[in-house]
Amino acid sequence: MADVKYNRILLKLSGESFKGDRGYGIDPKAVRYVAHQIKNVRDMGVQLGVVVGGGNIWRGAEAETEGMDRVTADYAGMLATVINALALQDALERHFDVPTRTQSAITIQQIAEPYIRRRAIRHLEKDRVVLFVSGTGNPFMTTDTAAALRAVEIDAKVVLMAKHNVDGVYASDPNENPDAEKLDRLTYFEVLEKRLKVMDSTALTLCMENDLPIIVFNLFASGSIERIVKGEKIGSLVSADSGG
Repeated sequence: MADVKYNRILLKLSGESFKGDRGYGIDPKAVRYVAHQIKNVRDMGVQLGVVVGGGNIWRGAEAETEGMDRVTADYAGMLATVINALALQDALERHFDVPTRTQSAITIQQIAEPYIRRRAIRHLEKDRVVLFVSGTGNPFMTTDTAAALRAVEIDAKVVLMAKHNVDGVYASDPNENPDAEKLDRLTYFEVLEKRLKVMDSTALTLCMENDLPIIVFNLFASGSIERIVKGEKIGSLVSADSGG
């Protein structure tokens, strides 16, 4: 194993990561880029679990505002995460020869294993990349919450919140305010008090209760995951100590 700070990580990929520069759906170039970044980190000896979002295909909360039953809409969103994971699994295995396993919180036995914690850990120990899909399997729960939960369950050392063209946490939206201050180090309480968009409050509280650090970074800055696992200070760190 290379000299790394984190030997087991949970990478949270939003649906935005899959659409690339398109307005929606899946961009094969973006998926291949993400797969290449994952492959490079795995080659360093790092064990990777990946929680996949589905917002590039479906958003349950938005469907609810248009009159759809929220529970039904959320289940549809879980299926969207499966579609994304299949695209990523194919890119990892076909283009980069990276062994993967997809585990689903809802039963889809033809294309994914059921989520079983001990089996997931065993896959990681065998250097397989494990893709966690369908969120927690429960409506009203985001894939952020799934990321925090799976990270705690598999004893990941850090949660990496991959963002699309945003390189950390800002005091205000940098797309609307070009002078927004970037916050390199924050505590969990500061994120909650300032209502910063790191992850939803349920997920953040779960990380806080288990002293699990969170790093928010720009996935599309090449080599960013490698630099993080080596201990370089990029993006924004959320932990119990704002001093990092």
